Amino acid sequence: IDYFRGLASPQASRLDALLGREVLVTGDLIVAEVLQGFAAESAFNTARQLMTTRFDVVSLVGPDNAIQAARNYRILRAQGVTIRKTIDTLIATWCIENGAPLLFSDRDFDPFVEHLGLQSAMRDD
Repeated sequence: IDYFRGLASPQASRLDALLGREVLVTGDLIVAEVLQGFAAESAFNTARQLMTTRFDVVSLVGPDNAIQAARNYRILRAQGVTIRKTIDTLIATWCIENGAPLLFSDRDFDPFVEHLGLQSAMRDD
């Protein structure tokens, strides 16, 4: 989101560095979250064009991912961690199950890295 707002952040810089260099994947739910934030139609259309041409858009929700996301949520809850948004659990679970690093700044993803093996796209390893 910082990238589209023109805000400087480590994540926006990383995305800029990766665009055109690697195949990037985004989820349908992420497209919806990003695009709903645009008030101006022109900005919405520019972002929509970029997201649907520069990224492979995949479906994040299906029966298997939904069930595994619920399992992951329960695992984290048992460890005393509460994830605030179901959408974050679905996104993290898809990435874990598909071995895809996630570029994020939302602290809700940290427990997935720490406890469930989510890979951060901020790391070069």
